[in-house]
Amino acid sequence: MKTTAFLLLMLTLVACNKGAQTTTEAANEDSPNQILYDQVMDVHDEVMPKMDEIMKLKRDLQEQIANTPDMVVERKQQIEKIISNLDSASNAMMDWMHKFNPLPDTADQEKARAYLEGEMERVKNVKTLMLESIDKAKQDTGKE
Repeated sequence: MKTTAFLLLMLTLVACNKGAQTTTEAANEDSPNQILYDQVMDVHDEVMPKMDEIMKLKRDLQEQIANTPDMVVERKQQIEKIISNLDSASNAMMDWMHKFNPLPDTADQEKARAYLEGEMERVKNVKTLMLESIDKAKQDTGKE
């Protein structure tokens, strides 16, 4: 149920962003701010599909804990830390998407550019967090 709700939310957000992007593109196809917006969305689009991988790795690690009742405490804590990192990465993406709200074309172009530059940094940080947490989980599960 949670997965279905999550996927529905993702589809809605992507659809809303695509509609906003199409309107913006029609008005300012080659503006510097549109180019920057497209670059921000490219980073998002690159790592967004990895949300499924994060969820699968998390599920695998949780099953490993559940299926190993005699697991050494230190090992269990290590796995729980990796799960926590996967959750943090997933939450960071969701948080970024919910807060991402570019200024309209009628706004001050300098402010719009500054906003997009800040968002580029934030989405790159989310990307790094996601990729690092996935790599760590894969190393731990031996699924490299």
